[in-house]
Amino acid sequence: MAVIRRMAGSPATPGGFTLVEVMVALAVVAIALPALLMSLHQQVDGTAYLRDKSLAHMVAANKLAETRILSAARQSLLKGKDSGVAEMAERDWYWWLESTATEVQEFYRIEIHVAASEEQRDNPLYTLVAFLSADLNTDSPVDASGV
Repeated sequence: MAVIRRMAGSPATPGGFTLVEVMVALAVVAIALPALLMSLHQQVDGTAYLRDKSLAHMVAANKLAETRILSAARQSLLKGKDSGVAEMAERDWYWWLESTATEVQEFYRIEIHVAASEEQRDNPLYTLVAFLSADLNTDSPVDASGV
């Protein structure tokens, strides 16, 4: 078995960290940890915002599809304003629809705004703009062969 001897005048090998080293490490952690937590909080907020915006998009797309179906069934396009509440993902979504004429005859601009609450009407979460023709009549009937 080999015995290690310390020579006179040589420094002793340190057995651990000094108090100053520990304090510096704690200061670095104390500065970095709040920044990391703030970044994590922003990521969570961003994810919730994107979820809500995606759901609002689906509500607007559903309302546009419903408007197209009702217009085809009534053979007339909705003109003016409409509003209501739709349920999606177990939440109520408030929507406002406005139909305005364009410079092109028989062509309307449909604007659908969707928000999570009625108070957010001036600042909606999502706005969908579409253009629909008021000419809902088909010129040529389709026969059984699809031609």
